[in-house]
Amino acid sequence: MTTYPNHGRIDGPIVMIGFGSIGRGTLPLIERHFEYDAKKVVVIEPELDDHTFLTQRGIHHVEAAVTRENYRELLGGLFAEGRGFCVNLSVDTSSLDIMRLCREMGVLYIDTVVEPWAGFYFETADNAARTNYALRQAVRDEKARNPGGTTAVSCCGANPGMVSWFVKEALLRLAADTGREAAMPQDRAGWARLMQGLGVKGIHIAERDTQKSTRPKRIGTFVNTWSVEGFIAEGFQPAELGWGTHERWFPEDGHRFDTGCRAAIWIARPGAITKVHTWCPTPGPQFGFLVTHNEAISIADYYTVGAPEAPEYRPTCHYAYHPCDDAVLSLHETFGSGRIQERHHILDENEIIEGKDELGVLLYGHEKNALWYGSRLSIEETRDLAPFQNATGLQVSSAVLAGMVWALENPRAGIVETDEMDHVRCLEVQRPYLGPVEAHYTDWTPLKDRWSKFAEDIDETDPWQFRNVLAS
Repeated sequence: MTTYPNHGRIDGPIVMIGFGSIGRGTLPLIERHFEYDAKKVVVIEPELDDHTFLTQRGIHHVEAAVTRENYRELLGGLFAEGRGFCVNLSVDTSSLDIMRLCREMGVLYIDTVVEPWAGFYFETADNAARTNYALRQAVRDEKARNPGGTTAVSCCGANPGMVSWFVKEALLRLAADTGREAAMPQDRAGWARLMQGLGVKGIHIAERDTQKSTRPKRIGTFVNTWSVEGFIAEGFQPAELGWGTHERWFPEDGHRFDTGCRAAIWIARPGAITKVHTWCPTPGPQFGFLVTHNEAISIADYYTVGAPEAPEYRPTCHYAYHPCDDAVLSLHETFGSGRIQERHHILDENEIIEGKDELGVLLYGHEKNALWYGSRLSIEETRDLAPFQNATGLQVSSAVLAGMVWALENPRAGIVETDEMDHVRCLEVQRPYLGPVEAHYTDWTPLKDRWSKFAEDIDETDPWQFRNVLAS
C-alpha cells in the first residue's frame, strides 16, 4: 500500500466550485495529502451526471450555479466560520469577485484561470476588453490596491501555473550547461537579469497531446481531453502573446496596450485558428495554435527589465498548443460551420488507449539555440499515479495540489501568480505526478526544414523573429 506525504492540515471548510474532469481528479489528491474534517467538504456543481463519487465519500453537494447575484450569500454561508479553503475549478464564475470575497473572510483561495462571469467571452463587443490581458490586469490592480493579507493563488494549473516553475528550472539548467556561475536568484529582478544574461529571446509554452481513443469523433460533438467549455472560450478570444524587445516586425492586425504592464499584444483573430511553428520532443517540428493564456502575459511581465513602457529587455512568450487529434477535428468543425457543437465529450482515462501529454517550455534564441523543458506524462503512467483523470488532467490537478500546499504554508502572501511562488517547493510537491520531466536541446528553428513552394514573408537574418514563427 502506497504511503503519501502529508502536506498539512486544512482547518475549516474545503469548498470546491465546479466538479468537472479537473475537480474529479483534484479531490482524490486532496484526500491523499491533507488532513481535514471530511464533514466540511462541499462541492458546488449545478450539473452533476453521476453522484456516486460524492455520495460514497459522504461529501455534501450543493446543486447550484455560482452567479453574480448569489455568490456572496452562498459562499458566505459555507465559510461562516471565517477560515478554510476555496478551490475554484469552474467556468463562468468571476475569479476576481470570489477571490476578493474569500480574502475578506480570511479564506485561502486558488484557481487555474482568471475566469469572468457568464457571457463575458461572447457578449463583450470590444475585443481588447475580451483579452486575458484585461482579465489579468484587473487582478493585478486588486493586488496593488490591497497588498498582503490572506493568500489567493491566481492561475495555478498546468498552464498557466506549472509552466512558470518549469521556466525557472530551465533557466538554471541552461546556465549550468553554458558554464555560467549562476546562483539561484532570490527575487524577480534577479530572475529577469538571469534570463537576459543567458540571451533568451523568447519562450513557447510548447505542448503536444497525443492521447486518443478507439472511438472516432462524431460530427456534432466537440471532443477534448479537458474542459470543452474552457477550450472553446479561450479559443474564441483574440490571440495574445507577450511581446519581446528583440522583435523588429509588428503584425498588421496586432494591437498594443496603453495601460498596465504593457508586456503583451493582441491580434485581431481568434487564437484557435492562429497557427505558429513550434517544437516538442516527440513530434519534433509541429504546428501549434496561438491560444491566449495568462502565462504568456505573466511570464513576459515577470522577466521584464526596465520600465514597462520602454523596457531594456523582455522575452516574447506565447502558448503553442497542439491538442489531441479529436480536438483539432472539433475546432475545424466549429470554425468551419460557424456553430459550437451541442454535444461535448471529454476523453477519460478508461477510453483512452494510448498517448501522452507533452507539456513544456521552449526557451529559444540563446547560444545553445533552443531548450525544451517539461513533463512527458503518458496515460499508462497516469493510471498508475492517480485515479479519475487522464494525463492532461493530472498535470493540472497536481499543480492545484502544489499551489494549495504553498498557500497553506504561506497563508499571508496576498494575491500571487505562480511566477512569484517558490518553484522548488511547488515542484517538489508536484513532480511525483508528472512522469518524466526532461530537458531536450534542439537545433530546430522556425526556418529549418520549412516546406514551402510559395513566397513567404520571413526574416532570414534572425530565425527567432515572431514574423517567422507565425504560420497563419
